[in-house]
This record gives sequence, C-alpha cells and structure tokens, in this order.
Amino acid sequence: MEASNERSYQKLVLCLEELTKLYRSLLDVVRKEKDILIAADVEKLNDSNKVKETLLYKIRSQDSARERYAKEFADLIGADSKNPRLLEMAKIIQGEEANRLRVIHAALEMLVKRASDINKENEQYAQSALHSLNGAMNDIKDTLAGKKTYAREGTMAAYGPARAGNFVSKEV
Repeated sequence: MEASNERSYQKLVLCLEELTKLYRSLLDVVRKEKDILIAADVEKLNDSNKVKETLLYKIRSQDSARERYAKEFADLIGADSKNPRLLEMAKIIQGEEANRLRVIHAALEMLVKRASDINKENEQYAQSALHSLNGAMNDIKDTLAGKKTYAREGTMAAYGPARAGNFVSKEV
C-alpha cells in the first residue's frame, strides 16, 4: 500500500477502533440501565441517562470523523467515495488490512444490534412502569376526589305496615 493510502487507512482504522470502544461503553450503560429500571432507582436512572447522552454525543462526533476518513480512503483506493462501505473497501485492498476492516465491521455491527435490542427492551420496561404509575396515580386521584355522582346523602325510609302508603300489610 502506498504511503498516502497507508496514512489514510490508519486514520480510518483508529477512528473505527475508537468508535468500537464507545459502542462497547454504550452497551454496558444500556445493560446496567435495565437493572436500574427494574429496581426503579430514579437517581441512578438520571445518572445513567446523562452518561448515555454523553456517549451518544461522542459517538455522533466520532461517526462524522469516520465518514470523512472513509470517504478519503475510498477516494484514494478507487472505491465509491460518496457512499463508502467497509466491506467494499476490504474487497479492493485485500490482505491483512482487508481482514482488519472486516473484523471491525463485524464487531461494530454486533455492538450496534445488541445495544439497539437492549435499548428496545428497556423502553418496554419504562413504558410498562409509566403505565403502572399512571394507573396508580389515577386510582389515588379517584380515591381523594370521592364520588361526585353517587355520593351517599340520605337514608332509606323505613316503610312498614304502620306507615302510610302501604296498601297491604305483610302480617296476617
């Protein structure tokens, strides 16, 4: 590989490895978030969300760099620079460098899928918890508000044979 291609390749690989580290960290946070949701620990959940937001911000910025480096490297090796794909670039360059790109691609794909799946499960836990909480809040509200339509205001009148309005006495 030429020197300029090698430099471009190294920048791309370093960027991809950093992106892989960030996604691993995100996966750890998302896994721990599941336990926090089950435990219903609001303070830890807030901390977890802050860490997750920070990681997502770093991932976005690292992904922008990845895209830039991938376009640069694709242009140098004659691949599609408008829509660079790691596997396509690996086919072009061949050898050990190609294998490294394939391994990084597989690792990133797996990390993104796992993080996405666990995050969807966490969303279901959160939605379920919110549904339960809303139901409990509505029950409390109903209990405190009382019955507006059917409130007990009087007593039943005791009608018997001695009272006027009874046509027939049950006593014989």
